[in-house]
Amino acid sequence: MNETGSADEFVDWFIAQFAQFWRSQGAARSEGRIVGFMLVCGKDRVSADEIAKGAGVSRGSTSVYLRSLTEVGFVQRVPGDTKARMYTMDEDVWGSFLRNERDYLKKQRALAETALDRLPHLDAKSRNRLVNMRDYMTWLDGYHDVLTEQWERVKAERDPAGEAE
Repeated sequence: MNETGSADEFVDWFIAQFAQFWRSQGAARSEGRIVGFMLVCGKDRVSADEIAKGAGVSRGSTSVYLRSLTEVGFVQRVPGDTKARMYTMDEDVWGSFLRNERDYLKKQRALAETALDRLPHLDAKSRNRLVNMRDYMTWLDGYHDVLTEQWERVKAERDPAGEAE
């Protein structure tokens, strides 16, 4: 399988490549296969069974990873015509991720602040790690609106085919 084969071979290759990138960031390869599949599945919504089959992941793992992907906003559970659990991915999943990241930043900052308050006798290196954690989350949150506005501008400036002008 590679990027030059048939469309089906390419989809398999894409899912595998995406999963490798996902794994390189410390997440589970199976979770990456699910996200990769959802990016290119060609349907507005798919059942958990379709996701498991298309991603090449066990049904049990699919259930676990869909739950965690739903919690972080990468996928959403949606109503279906059958009893099967149906899932969808926002067309702008990356922008959605950016929008949802703000809550993460605030929680991480609060965690660092709590640790600094509750652990006043930490050694200097540990305190500095926590101070950097708190300040990094504060700093990044300060750019959040700018990043979101810039991303919306990039999308608006694309031509209808989705290519940057």
